[in-house]
Amino acid sequence: MLSNHAKLMQFFSVAKEVTGRKKLQKMIYILQKCEVPFEEKYQFHFYGPYSEELTLRVEELCNLGFIEEVKEEKSNYYQYNYAITDDGKGFLNQFRMDMPDFSEQVGLLQGRSSRFLELVSTMLYFDYLPAEQVVDKVHTVKPKQKYSEQEIQEANEFIHKLKH
Repeated sequence: MLSNHAKLMQFFSVAKEVTGRKKLQKMIYILQKCEVPFEEKYQFHFYGPYSEELTLRVEELCNLGFIEEVKEEKSNYYQYNYAITDDGKGFLNQFRMDMPDFSEQVGLLQGRSSRFLELVSTMLYFDYLPAEQVVDKVHTVKPKQKYSEQEIQEANEFIHKLKH
């Protein structure tokens, strides 16, 4: 059990800070699809792939004081920011994880909007389909997002860059 918590702590140690619950969900999912050994199970939800397991683990880590969750009021919604605490760093130092170096990928992911990561994660969710069917699927399951062909092309290039 604790090894999955420690893997998440390793992620927060690398990421330093993550802005938004949706972005956190997408970042972990995308890293998982890039062979980083996160074990949270995902299913398709309103905003693309979603893991209740991840939500619960993050909540547990917050309750333990290893991750700090700061709720920020925006114009018409709340945004949650996450960062590792000193206690979290201490916990992580007790767990040497055999994790690949994913810092470059985290840097690339952090530089993108949650909307873009929603597109990328949705495309990766359907990556078992032929490329043209993935695009059709994105338009079918995400009609309100109105992703342009340019955004889809950019997402394809981004996925390629992340995986290589």
